Amino acid sequence: MEIKVTTENRIVPVTVLHVDGNIDSKTYEEFQAKAQDIIDRGARHIVIDLLHVPYVSSAGLRALHDIFKQLRAKDPNNQMSDAEIRKGISAGTYKSSQLKLVNLSNETKTVFQMSGFDMVIDIYDDMEKALASF
Repeated sequence: MEIKVTTENRIVPVTVLHVDGNIDSKTYEEFQAKAQDIIDRGARHIVIDLLHVPYVSSAGLRALHDIFKQLRAKDPNNQMSDAEIRKGISAGTYKSSQLKLVNLSNETKTVFQMSGFDMVIDIYDDMEKALASF
């Protein structure tokens, strides 16, 4: 797996992780470590480009959940409790304001929908729309 990191200057700086290869039990730690590194260096708005990711396993989903939690913990405007967020997710009124996904394959999109990640993280088919969503 390869991960290329770029930054797009929009209303806020948006860090884009361009991932090439599966995110699975063999690669999720590398993926998670790269995200941790950019968060530690100050990234607060992240788009993960999955155009070249044919497969995301449950380990990859756990890594994405961890990235979501890290970004939420670093958000100085976060006033919602875990219970309020869970309630918002269940009601369909909460989505991450800091993490977006783009260019999912049909198979990966199905996995995200079946696991409920699409209820928490916005999914886009177009990079420009993902970047503009911040």
